[in-house]
Amino acid sequence: MSGSSRKGFHYFYTIMSRAINLKKSIDYPLFRAISQIAVSAGIKAYVTGGFVRDILLGRKMKQDIDIVVLGNGVDFTHQVAAALGKDIEVKYFRNFGTAMIWFQGWKIEFVGARKESYRLDSRKPIVEDGTLEDDQRRRDFTINAMAIDLSPASYGLFLDPFNGSQDLKNKVIRTPLDPDSTFSDDPLRMMRAIRFSTQLGFSIETHCYRSIIRNASRISIVSAERITDELNLIILSEKPSRGLLLLEETGLLAILFPEMAELRGTETIDGKGHKDNFLHTLAVLDNVAEHSSDLWLRWAAILHDIAKPVTKKFVPGTGWTFHAHDFRGAKMVPHIFRKLRLPMNEKMKYVQKLVSLHLRPIVLAGDVVTDSAVRRLLFEAGDDIDDLMLLCEADITSKNPDKVKRFLQNFGIVRRKLIEIEEKDRLRNWQPPVSGELIMETFGITPSKTVGLIKNAITEAILEGDIPNTFEAAYLFMLQEGEKLGLERKIE
Repeated sequence: MSGSSRKGFHYFYTIMSRAINLKKSIDYPLFRAISQIAVSAGIKAYVTGGFVRDILLGRKMKQDIDIVVLGNGVDFTHQVAAALGKDIEVKYFRNFGTAMIWFQGWKIEFVGARKESYRLDSRKPIVEDGTLEDDQRRRDFTINAMAIDLSPASYGLFLDPFNGSQDLKNKVIRTPLDPDSTFSDDPLRMMRAIRFSTQLGFSIETHCYRSIIRNASRISIVSAERITDELNLIILSEKPSRGLLLLEETGLLAILFPEMAELRGTETIDGKGHKDNFLHTLAVLDNVAEHSSDLWLRWAAILHDIAKPVTKKFVPGTGWTFHAHDFRGAKMVPHIFRKLRLPMNEKMKYVQKLVSLHLRPIVLAGDVVTDSAVRRLLFEAGDDIDDLMLLCEADITSKNPDKVKRFLQNFGIVRRKLIEIEEKDRLRNWQPPVSGELIMETFGITPSKTVGLIKNAITEAILEGDIPNTFEAAYLFMLQEGEKLGLERKIE
């Protein structure tokens, strides 16, 4: 357990050893104001959900508050907004009895206490007015079903009908009601169980875990956008492998992201086996997560070997090969992003680039590091070179410490070479010093294959170190290449 977690649970035990009243924890003007507005409106209001959970855990609380009221949540939100300031905008969803405002950096969501029922073909509930107990019963997990009373006479009273505080102490994810009903009603809760387990380092209670396996197919009624929101939160956690492993073990990953699930497993022929590429990918992802919180770099780690199942081949006398899995993987990235409703923009192109290039620094690290190879890597990676190097270093997951040490030392050489070449040749995000327009103008030709041949020859000459990266050298080289192709210079 991390230092912050230990402090959190120490705080938790301190709270639970006293009378269960959290008045001091919610002694904010905002809560006091909501309390007084509720009195004026003649209704009762309660803080609930993650805010209460985080108080008990002693975690830094998010500026995100859920308030449940015994009455009309939308009407009460308008009353709160009017009392707090005339410029506060109310966003509401009247069909669900929910509304939301922003106030001084706080996002506050209000809902009328309700009970819910579901149809088999939809995760959209049929909503009816209910009691506080009904509202707590419909919550996803016991640790999110706790509430704090905001009534002046019982301000701060802790209400925990499903013993969520004990589940926090035991570090367990459990549903308030029968998990089969909970997960069948709203299948996204299966992913939320895995997400909370991953983020908090909690285990999923045995009956809940088995219920996820039984109900995994129900996830198909949930929109791709909602699924990917949860998936990204798992990927952004401190140790994302935990969540992805749970997704695979419960059968959810095979439904949601079959390309990754297909990485799982090993095969042996003639006594030669290959590693489990799923477990390797998780190790790479965790290695990246130790050094970067960037979601898209983590996605690059997830997808860097995604084409290994489709490129796997056993060659007698050689063993297993995954030829061109970098190239095939890069071609798979747009399809995966589109299917998962991930952004089809520069984020996708960034991931695609890293997947395409992820073997290049490894090849350099295992061989003599030439200036020309480093120039090419800088030219192709551009500003993403540092992320590419981080990914490649994370990709070294061998159990052989001598091999790891050797590769990391060679990566150090590559990094130093990158710095030297960049300072000398300025090749990061580089464009050749002679443009296609100048080539056409010089030789009096129109856009054609010939222009591309000359421009590519200039690029190759600079990357190989045959000519310096200057306009003068490139221009002279252009004239020589034009002469070889039988072109005449049209301008002096």
